[in-house]
Amino acid sequence: MRAFVFPGQGAQTIGMGKALADAYPSARAVFDEVDEALGEKLSTLIWEGDIADLTLTKNAQPALMATSLAAMRALESEGVTIDMASFVAGHSLGEYSALAASGALTIADTARLLRIRGTAMQEAVPVGVGAMAALLGLDFETAQAVAEEAAQGEVCQAANDNDPSQVVVSGHKDAVERALVIAKEKGAKRALLLPVSAPFHCALMAPAASVMAEALDDVNINAPAVPLVANVIASAVSDPTRIRALLVDQVTGSVRWRESVLYMAKQGVTEVWEIGAGKALIGMIRRIDKDLTTGAVGAPDDIAAAVAAMTAA
Repeated sequence: MRAFVFPGQGAQTIGMGKALADAYPSARAVFDEVDEALGEKLSTLIWEGDIADLTLTKNAQPALMATSLAAMRALESEGVTIDMASFVAGHSLGEYSALAASGALTIADTARLLRIRGTAMQEAVPVGVGAMAALLGLDFETAQAVAEEAAQGEVCQAANDNDPSQVVVSGHKDAVERALVIAKEKGAKRALLLPVSAPFHCALMAPAASVMAEALDDVNINAPAVPLVANVIASAVSDPTRIRALLVDQVTGSVRWRESVLYMAKQGVTEVWEIGAGKALIGMIRRIDKDLTTGAVGAPDDIAAAVAAMTAA
């Protein structure tokens, strides 16, 4: 069994997806569709812009989705279809890419939703009030205890359970800075603030969750062609009403990535392909379950190898 997974924020680079767009008309069409949906040339920013502008949450989110969908369309043009996977999953915004790839959302709707989501997440907390930090070398339970001890009446939550040795905490800046000290006392190998513009996946994002609830109410969601392993429940879902609710919960809820990968492995998945920019998820997956076969598709050179591997049976 196979799963397709889609990266989240942090994977963005200037030029991502350009070689795919040049090599595959179906990939270029994705970028054109996103440009049209947003009413601007996001593709020009992705391919020729400044990394600081691309990294802005409102730009990075639709840009990473566009790159993932371009890679998926390139695969499809070579005969690899979404139903050759048993599950799809994505890390945070990657969940939207997974839903678009599986036909639950149109690309245009996904682009507009991610622009709204990115803007709402950025505006939910004034700059400098919140922070996020990676705690390396602590398991999830210990990291969660660190966050609870650091809160002291403020918000500090385990936001991303990425792999057995990497948990990200999110919340008020002072509380997150206290978590850095406590984590080191509890044996963390490293504890460092992350270069993000807002404290994602914690209670401080409640205003953004309200915005997304309203935005998602206006969008049609179909049942995905293959089940989505959702971030906040780390299990499979196909019901559109449930997916809509989980996308709202995801804004303030934890990304349970480690558990999601373990869930897919338990269901019989032996092969996981990361579709889009970078290979961050592959690195996490290898640390979660070294028995899983992994591959990445983000450039034309990757297509032939992926197609050969997936159609060999």
